Amino acid sequence: MELAVYSIKGEDTGRKVTLSEDIFGLDVNEHVMYLDVKQYLANQRQGTHKSKQRNEVHGTTKKLKKQKGTGGARAGSMKSGVFVGGGRMFGPQPRDYNFKLNKKTKRVARLSALSSLAKDGKISLVENIAMDAPRTKDFVAIMDGLKLNNGKKTMLVTAEVNKNVILSARNLQKVKVSTPIGLNTHDLLNTDTLLISEDGMASLVQLYSTAE
Repeated sequence: MELAVYSIKGEDTGRKVTLSEDIFGLDVNEHVMYLDVKQYLANQRQGTHKSKQRNEVHGTTKKLKKQKGTGGARAGSMKSGVFVGGGRMFGPQPRDYNFKLNKKTKRVARLSALSSLAKDGKISLVENIAMDAPRTKDFVAIMDGLKLNNGKKTMLVTAEVNKNVILSARNLQKVKVSTPIGLNTHDLLNTDTLLISEDGMASLVQLYSTAE
């Protein structure tokens, strides 16, 4: 598959880039992508949820009534979870939701996500973006020129961390900037257009062409 390279003004530069079949032409493995997204979302959870158990709530521990002969259920304390003000039974406790996923599995998941975007025609190439100073107005002009400022989500991939580009795009809710090594399956599947700069594409190919 060949893609045309556009200038920051949205004009066709006449250059074309052939997408690597080893990265953008693989069979999509949906289950592996699911596992990678599941791990990503699990890692975002703080796990600080907490409810008080019966040994943590304030109240008397005196037995409320005699054990037998009342015609009702046995009750040992007002701190029981069956009473108002008592502890919560089987409530949430702080925990770590992280789980392990093999590197090769994560690699397959991200390659599957890239291949899925390529098959859906959601990848665009742009010449290298260089900004002398952070300016959101200039970045919006670039998005307008590329016809990407349409309310849909865009992921811009550059070869290296460009502070001016990141600061310029930070105020745009639908735009995210990343480097090839910072890409994850969740963000790739959650974008409408994957916009890759020329140097970003070279870096992406170099990263995933490395045998593991």
